[in-house]
Amino acid sequence: MKETDLVPMPEIDSTVVDCSSLEEAKAKGAQMWGIQAEDVDATILSEDKKLFGLLGSTYKIEIRPFAPISYIKSCHFVNEILDKMDLDLIPELTDDGMINLVGEDAGVVIGRYGETLKALEYITNLVCHEDMSTRRVRFDCGGYRARREQTLRRLAESIAREAKHKGSPVSLEPMSSWERRLIHIALRDNKDVETRSIGEEPLRRVLVCPVGAAARGRGTDRGRRRSPHGKFN
Repeated sequence: MKETDLVPMPEIDSTVVDCSSLEEAKAKGAQMWGIQAEDVDATILSEDKKLFGLLGSTYKIEIRPFAPISYIKSCHFVNEILDKMDLDLIPELTDDGMINLVGEDAGVVIGRYGETLKALEYITNLVCHEDMSTRRVRFDCGGYRARREQTLRRLAESIAREAKHKGSPVSLEPMSSWERRLIHIALRDNKDVETRSIGEEPLRRVLVCPVGAAARGRGTDRGRRRSPHGKFN
């Protein structure tokens, strides 16, 4: 599975409908895309008056979801889960396609080492994204991702020193694709080690190998590969 966290948010398609009001156009769009009317943006393009305006008007209206449909559905899905968990949190979709959970119960949903937040992210993408090989929605809560980035960079440097000292590969704990990518990037310029991802989701993890010892065992582990675009799997 490719690490696709930095792929730009998909473009949003629009369509034009003939309706008597913006509300009718939004309702039609909601039914068409399986979302709520409040999730639909509508703009009047032109007006066609019936019988000189005596019978009202029909408008050509451009409608589009305010975000990619799978992202909107992700927000609604998460909101339902949070309600069932009785947590005081609201999902907000950021401009770069991240769901940020805001509220008093931030610590609860993050969980120990972010496990609860990662599980919520994984389940949401599994349910709301038909193609898991494409860009998936990311989650954040209370600035957790920024803190986790710093922690993972320090962890990568520490594991690299350990692998070099031991002269043998060192395996990290299972991580999300975003976390694995951070480890790969943190160590890609380190001439003493190389990294590769092994295992299957959701237990896929990074193996840090000292240079020279990394070739051993490649017959059994699926290695890390870099595409011409610099992405990892």
